[in-house]
Parts: sequence; C-alpha cells; structure tokens
Amino acid sequence: MEALEIKTNIQIARSQRWVFDAITEPEKMSSYFISHASGRMEEGQTVLWTFSEAPESFPVRILMVKPPKNVIFEWDGAEGYKTTVEIVLEKISDNQTLVKLTEGKIEANEAGIKWYGENSGGWMNFLDCLKAYTEYGINLRKGAFDFMKK
Repeated sequence: MEALEIKTNIQIARSQRWVFDAITEPEKMSSYFISHASGRMEEGQTVLWTFSEAPESFPVRILMVKPPKNVIFEWDGAEGYKTTVEIVLEKISDNQTLVKLTEGKIEANEAGIKWYGENSGGWMNFLDCLKAYTEYGINLRKGAFDFMKK
C-alpha cells in the first residue's frame, strides 16, 4: 500500500525574504495563523505553537532553517502521527515567491486517511492565510474557528 503525503503550493506576490520572515518570526505568524509562538523558528530549537481554537500548545521541533529558502520541522500532528513538514520558498522574481509545502508520509490506513483529510485542509488554510496576510495584511483566521473553542 502506498504512503500518504500532503503536497500543496501557492504563489505569493512578495519577496522570498518577506515570505520567509512571515513563516519564521512569531510576531508575523501570529498575525495570520497561530495566536502565539514561544520563539522564532531557528534550527535545533523547539517552539510551542498555540492556536486560538485549541487549549493546548503544540511543540514544533525545528530540524533545518536555510534563510530565505527553506524550513523543515517535525511535530506531532493529527491522529497522533509524528510528521516532518518541509516548506520551500522559490524565488520567481523580486516580488513573487512560490511556496511549496510537503508533509508526511503516513500509512494509508483508516487513521492515515483521517490525518490526510485534516492536515491537507489545514495546510491549504495556512497557505491561504499566509497569502492574505503577506499581500493584503488580512488575518483570515480571526474569528473563523471560534465555534471550536470549548
């Protein structure tokens, strides 16, 4: 049986460095995706991400950072899977960046399929929110998941 892997991309009308900083700096990331991060994404560090709709924080172990092109981290994702996420930033022009995101690979069983559904939607939301924030200064997540709060 083939393993499940999430792959999603988006083009953003901002410089490669601007997009990289929006992903790695906690002040910027909390303006569009998470409510809080315990620190900047730096190689060898573990940061905690907090989402407004979830009561607990999620540890994110930073495996590699190559400014302004690449970030690789590991985290305990949905369904209890420990997965690796790679974000690659390709410079298209001075003001255009292609963001490529990959997560996985997970066994294609019932739990894996559930993980795939939840995380693929989550990463597309991340990319949409990143684009809205970097291009227009909009936080798409503000209030979007209030219904999930307990």
